[in-house]
Amino acid sequence: MYGGGSVGLMGVIADAVLDAGGEVHGVITDALQRREVDHTGITTLEVVETMHERKARMADLSDAVVMLPGGFGTLDEFMEAVTWTQLGVHSKPCGILNVAGYFDHLLSFVHRAVADRFVTPEHASSLIVAGDAASLIGAMGQWAPTDASKWLDRETR
Repeated sequence: MYGGGSVGLMGVIADAVLDAGGEVHGVITDALQRREVDHTGITTLEVVETMHERKARMADLSDAVVMLPGGFGTLDEFMEAVTWTQLGVHSKPCGILNVAGYFDHLLSFVHRAVADRFVTPEHASSLIVAGDAASLIGAMGQWAPTDASKWLDRETR
């Protein structure tokens, strides 16, 4: 399950999964498909109208969310999934594949957000981080949702 593209890292991974005999399900927007960035060789490709629909559909079809190195779209999709887990919209593990320390600065930001009391320690620690895929998948299998309140100072406001 991924964004349905043929370019960049997502295209490389889709091809690797297909080459290994796996199935690949993609969800892409009509606008991206018209730009010819859709992967025409995957098992299933759904075309939706908006990015919001795309993210919601991918979340509906996924058992977990994994962020690989990427750019703004990657961060957007992952952080929305993390927020949905935090708010109880869904209950899915969210993992970061921190290849060669790619996300070290993002993880420093998360620690800063905890220190500045914008994120609870429980929610920050619910992120699963590993430097290799096998470790990440193993840790994701052990994940359990947190029941911590999103609000740090709810009683004192």
